[in-house]
Amino acid sequence: MTELALNVRSWTTEFAHRLWSKEKVWLFIAGLLLALFVLVPEQAASSSEFAARNLLEVAPFLVLSIGIAAYAGATGADGLIARAFTGSTAIMILIAALAGGLSPFCSCGVIPLIAALLAMGVPLSAVMAFWLASPIMDPSMFVLTTGVLGLEFAVAKTLAAVGLGVFGGYVVHFLSRAGELADPLREGVGNGGCGGATVRTAKPVVWNFWKDDERVSKFMREGIKTTLFLAKWLTLAFVLESLMLAWLPADLVARSLGGTGLAPIGIATLVGVPAYLNGYAALPLVGGLIGQGMAPGAGLAFLVAGGVTSLPAAIAVWALVKRKVFFLYLGIALTGSFATGLLFQLWTTI
Repeated sequence: MTELALNVRSWTTEFAHRLWSKEKVWLFIAGLLLALFVLVPEQAASSSEFAARNLLEVAPFLVLSIGIAAYAGATGADGLIARAFTGSTAIMILIAALAGGLSPFCSCGVIPLIAALLAMGVPLSAVMAFWLASPIMDPSMFVLTTGVLGLEFAVAKTLAAVGLGVFGGYVVHFLSRAGELADPLREGVGNGGCGGATVRTAKPVVWNFWKDDERVSKFMREGIKTTLFLAKWLTLAFVLESLMLAWLPADLVARSLGGTGLAPIGIATLVGVPAYLNGYAALPLVGGLIGQGMAPGAGLAFLVAGGVTSLPAAIAVWALVKRKVFFLYLGIALTGSFATGLLFQLWTTI
């Protein structure tokens, strides 16, 4: 048997082992779908189709982000990336927030990059800034938002993305200085220590890693590990999201978000977490509600809060980081979204 065949066999065996060694999430998904097929067959078929379709839609972003993370690890370029995040914290957080607000990655596709950055030893403050800003806005979302809600709203949403990233980055920075957020990643996900050996220890970068069998094996291992990690959690998230869309009445969301004043902004922020559809589907809903008299600030708060804490993204975050970091992320998202909606409301009334 050739060396290539042995490697393929090893990778296949590892793939199968990882698929079934931590099967609790897969068993829960299977049990949930089985129960639906028995009790509500139509919804079971709809949920299965919804999950499959959404996984295919985010697949290009996931493949790209997983490939980038695995390539950085296999070549040793992760050290260069990590060292690029050293220096002034203020500049790091600002650059990370700007990059997040302009990046084309969706909230799910950015997860592998976040895991890789934390494992490299990149400060959690900069990573959090990127993490918070990325799901809210990207170039295609800006164009669509302009078409549906107008240029002013699109610009406000972009500023909200960057502002929320900067706000979250500084909150995490000050907490990290107090020693509250060491080792943010869950056990088995990676080593997200405060300094990171990758930053401290300079290693040569081998860009054409495919000439080194050990580096090729590392590339495959990291790709398989990240793919399976995301596959199980995103499948669960999309199945749950399909049930939410099916069983949460749209008119209830509309009534909850209606009205003007301060209260609707707070309600929109909270309702945005469980009721958010997705970045593109939510725009017509908000446009219709604003046309019916909903305050623009409430609409922006709903879009920002829902974008950052959408069900797939939140479940992936929960699986990736420790509980303390997850609730901090959630608190920053809600607080920042409310403040964003309030500021935009004040701006539109001037």
